[in-house]
Amino acid sequence: MPTPSSSPAKPITVSIVSHGQLALILPLLEQLDRFSTAMVEKVVLTINIPEPDLIAGRQWQFPVERIDNPAPKGFGANHNQAFARCSSDWFLVLNPDMRFDNDVLSPLVAQAAPDAGLLTPRILEPGKTAPEQHRAIITPLEILTRKRAGYRIPDVPAWVPGLFMLLRSKAYAQVKGFDERFFMYGEDFDICARVRLAGWKLQVGENLRARHEAQRASHASRRHLSWHVSSLLRVWLSSAFWRYRALPPA
Repeated sequence: MPTPSSSPAKPITVSIVSHGQLALILPLLEQLDRFSTAMVEKVVLTINIPEPDLIAGRQWQFPVERIDNPAPKGFGANHNQAFARCSSDWFLVLNPDMRFDNDVLSPLVAQAAPDAGLLTPRILEPGKTAPEQHRAIITPLEILTRKRAGYRIPDVPAWVPGLFMLLRSKAYAQVKGFDERFFMYGEDFDICARVRLAGWKLQVGENLRARHEAQRASHASRRHLSWHVSSLLRVWLSSAFWRYRALPPA
């Protein structure tokens, strides 16, 4: 994977993958164009399954570079493919159902510490006024107790979900991107663990907010739930998981 040799005027390449979701992606592109065009060098838009073309003839203040997959790929494979087209300092993995009410990208990059390998704002889920809590390392016990009274929310997250991951390109290249053995779930925890193990930090813009419109297929599909469970097992059997658990707190 490439490591940028020079910094373009706009520091972020955005990667968005559509699974028949172009209608969701159009307002996202419009919000990026309205609020953050000064930060976006380009958007790499991956069409993972055939769908009606809703973007033909539309223009934004940044180029949209389109990839049409001949066969569907998994989450990690799609973003790794997009990163091969990234020459900017930062690479933003963004879900189609993310929404912005203002510019989050400029202040997020401005706040970045030199050793920050992955940035994220706080995420608001539908119908909630408080952002999602920080996430601890996933274990069977953590899953069973996270909604119980007395659960200790970590001061800083051990990982962040793959719906908004602003990765320093050097860090992404160093860990060789997402592990493509994960098909749809688990790869977000895994890359966070490997970024931390490589010496980078996860940094949260505590004063920044982005909204998630929460298209959760795993709640409605047995196939997606099966992928979710099998990915958790893969996480717990990985060497990165056990090495990450042994790290001192950030």
